[in-house]
Amino acid sequence: MSLAGLFNPRWPGVGLFDLDGTLVDSAPDLAAAVDAMLEQLGRRKAGADKVRQWVGNGAPTLVRRALAGKTDWEPAMPADEALYNDALALFFYAYEKTNGHHASLYEGVEPCLKRLAEYGCRLGIVTNKPERFVRPLLEQMGIDHYFSLTIGGDSLPLKKPDPAPLIHAMETLGGTRGTTVMVGDSTADIDASRAAGIPCVAVSYGYNFGAPADSLQADATVDSLTQLL
Repeated sequence: MSLAGLFNPRWPGVGLFDLDGTLVDSAPDLAAAVDAMLEQLGRRKAGADKVRQWVGNGAPTLVRRALAGKTDWEPAMPADEALYNDALALFFYAYEKTNGHHASLYEGVEPCLKRLAEYGCRLGIVTNKPERFVRPLLEQMGIDHYFSLTIGGDSLPLKKPDPAPLIHAMETLGGTRGTTVMVGDSTADIDASRAAGIPCVAVSYGYNFGAPADSLQADATVDSLTQLL
């Protein structure tokens, strides 16, 4: 797939975007919530650098990684589930207060969305972030009006890397595999795209657990979404 002019007045008809690490640098908000949770549990704060390595698979996995202090957490023993449930509730309580307060749009996001809207492209969000946090974050960032559909990690029975959310979004927005593209920052996005049969673009600046974006082997990799225009 040629990168130059990938997004043009004729294609795509539907653009699907991941949120955290693709459109919005939300790690500062997530880190604040994780650290508040850990502090409530009497544990040492993790800090933003560590939390950036844990983002990408939804809040439940983020909390489990924070409790384990590492990305590759082991399945919890039954006795640990009470701690996990308490931690998840504490995280959600803290994140309600921080969502969008320290986050920022990545360079190139606004020009890209504006151009796609001018092309008449129908835009949707497909993220693993819990649904109730998605629209408020978009509103805080001033880009909610671009998206006619948002799918969170708990909107459907399955989430990325399963292809179901992408297929649902594509069909809801009236797209086909030949007229839809997915843009994301992690292996969950690219794996879901490939399983759905949808072309995929990776951004180089997101939260891919510390691995380089080129390792994702997306159809195209960009440093800024403006490179697609």
